[in-house]
Amino acid sequence: MSAYTAIRSFRFRSIDGPALLAGLIIAVPVVVTLLAGVLNGGGEAWSHIRDTLLTGYTTGTLGTLALTALMTLAVAVPAAWLVTMYQFPGRGLFEWLLILPLAAPGYVLAYAYADLMGLMGPFQVAIRETTGWTARDYWFPDMRSLPGLAFVLTCALYPYVYLTARAAFVSQSVCALEAARSLGASSARRFWQVALPAARPAIAAGLALTLMEAAADYGAAEYLGVPTLTFGIVRAWQSFGEPAAAARLALVLVVIVIALILTERHTRGRAGSQQSSTRWRNVSRTRLPRWAGLGAMAACALLFLATFVLPMSRLIWLVMESQGQIAPIGRALVNTLILAGSGAALAFVLAMVIALTARQSGLIAGFARLMASTGYAIPGAVLALGALLVMGYLGITLTGAGAIIALAWVYASRFTTSGAEPMVAALGRAPASMGYAAESLGASPLRRAVSVDLPVALSGAMAGALILFVESLKELPATLMLRPFNWDTLSVRANAYATDERLAAAALPSLLITLAGLLPVILLSWRLSHSRPGDTQ
Repeated sequence: MSAYTAIRSFRFRSIDGPALLAGLIIAVPVVVTLLAGVLNGGGEAWSHIRDTLLTGYTTGTLGTLALTALMTLAVAVPAAWLVTMYQFPGRGLFEWLLILPLAAPGYVLAYAYADLMGLMGPFQVAIRETTGWTARDYWFPDMRSLPGLAFVLTCALYPYVYLTARAAFVSQSVCALEAARSLGASSARRFWQVALPAARPAIAAGLALTLMEAAADYGAAEYLGVPTLTFGIVRAWQSFGEPAAAARLALVLVVIVIALILTERHTRGRAGSQQSSTRWRNVSRTRLPRWAGLGAMAACALLFLATFVLPMSRLIWLVMESQGQIAPIGRALVNTLILAGSGAALAFVLAMVIALTARQSGLIAGFARLMASTGYAIPGAVLALGALLVMGYLGITLTGAGAIIALAWVYASRFTTSGAEPMVAALGRAPASMGYAAESLGASPLRRAVSVDLPVALSGAMAGALILFVESLKELPATLMLRPFNWDTLSVRANAYATDERLAAAALPSLLITLAGLLPVILLSWRLSHSRPGDTQ
């Protein structure tokens, strides 16, 4: 149906009111920021940033995205291919262990790796003690650099590509792979010429999500000293106190994010494969010879060691080493629970509305879903700036309740779609005949949503609520910009300690954030291993 026909046939339904409200709540911070960036001149602060800093911010962002993309593809796609298509020692364990790095925010890994790889870190100390060299006698990778930032973000975000690639390899036609094998194609050739082209849309979707998260990063970039646009947005607000200049920077960042989205959709639209009738037949994994199997196991173990075990072990060691000197974080923990709980509660309500309208077509329902997806793609610093401008226009000060409302709004705008997905998945498993039966009995769209769809969606509500809470808990740039004065959260406290080079003090809140993130990641891994087609152990 064309857009013109859809507009001509539009009529406002009972379900459209909540959907429209949800879409507007999510969209306003983005729209206000973009309008401010276009309409406001930015003043002297913008002139200074444009002439002296903008080039560095932009090249830092683009360079980080390019290196992160290359590193992520280099580790995530081969790992997904190995655990999907081959049988080797520990394969079933690594299949879900490789998802765990998703629990740790990039800034947490940046703190750990900067300490591990630093001049006084264990690696360089061991080199000097073993060889008798001084620091000037050898070269060692510098984590406080653009490649270091890309490495840290790859460690934190590669599971997005790993998950989408693994799902694509599992769901593609087994017959195509078997036909290539019967024609004498080697394993490498089957991967490059059959499996990879078919999986390219899914890999592109995972990579786009990875790069959007990398573009939104603030904590890792700030700590490692790499100038990026998100770093510039927060700095323009904190140092210059000039929202208009920050909005101009946000506009540049949004253009980059939109380019990533359009590129992913172009790739997804042009690529694809035809599946046979045996699409969901069990994947027949090839048992690797002994030494090849040990090599595959070593590769997966090395990836898990580098991306999760090493940084987490370092943080645990720092906590244990300085038990009596750890600063109290009780108040920060309470603040975190209040802010994350408020944001998760609002996002949960919006996510429920989005999920309940997902199965009912219509312009307003489509608008709400589009806004939820767009909000997730926009960095938290940009949304925080929009909320800041709106609160300023309304004369609401960012103290106490006003700041909590603003942060809850930003969290909801950014993460609503994350909470809606488990509910939409739960609705997708319910037979469509339930909704048709309700409609045939004269139920309005709103009554159908409340009486029929809502009980089904609630089966995915726990997962959605957990994801929303943890995502809100980890958010750093928005919290830095909008939190009430002297209202530190775990992420803010960890950032402050790390910035002051008090890594031992930063270790405990960083570990608590990661521990909270493990819960939804383990839940996600369990659901994948029990629900995907074609699984064999």
